[in-house]
Amino acid sequence: MKHGKRYRNMVETIDPDAECLMSEAIERVMANANAKFDETVEISVRLGVDPKHADQQVRGTVVLPHGTGRSVKVLVFAKGDKAKEAEESGADYVGVEEFIEKIQKESWLDFDVTIATPDLMREVGKLGRVLGPRGLMPNPKTGTVTNDVSRVVKEFKAGKIEYRVDRAGVIHAPVGKASFSKEALAENAKELVRTLVRAKPSAAKGTYLRSIYLSSTMGPSVCLDLGEVKAY
Repeated sequence: MKHGKRYRNMVETIDPDAECLMSEAIERVMANANAKFDETVEISVRLGVDPKHADQQVRGTVVLPHGTGRSVKVLVFAKGDKAKEAEESGADYVGVEEFIEKIQKESWLDFDVTIATPDLMREVGKLGRVLGPRGLMPNPKTGTVTNDVSRVVKEFKAGKIEYRVDRAGVIHAPVGKASFSKEALAENAKELVRTLVRAKPSAAKGTYLRSIYLSSTMGPSVCLDLGEVKAY
């Protein structure tokens, strides 16, 4: 992969093997987030799990204290009173048949989160092949299959995010924007790490937190000091 001059100049200022305290890492990431837009600050956590085994999957949700800084579009599959609740709670799209058809026939995916009431999962299940690979399929494990539609919609609108370990055993997640304060980014990152520690599968053996990096959308990554992180 070839990087531009801007990126190469930033990399020269960072020692890829040096571990930094959270505050220092955030300062470096923010200093390098100088693109012409408000870059997203992301965290990448390599876990000591084997995702090939079902009992070592790490997946769930976390409400970031300061949100993600981005507008989240929520699609809710609900009828009757639950549909009304969803609309009143700020859901962007609410319905059933019309959206199932729109997704199937038009490959429409203009939303970030999908929520469904349990009674509609038989119908929503038809979208598994489309929504599943994109991480958009409603799932009880992430709280997106629920009758408490109002609460879940509000949580996602306020900054709740889903996380899921990939095939390489890594969690990638946003923790805010470069325009956030250093304190807000630190609190969001710490909350995610604490959540991942609590979600450690009982089948996972050995070192669980292998490495953690922070980066901005267009900037190089900075390694965090695991000693400090484990004290959270």
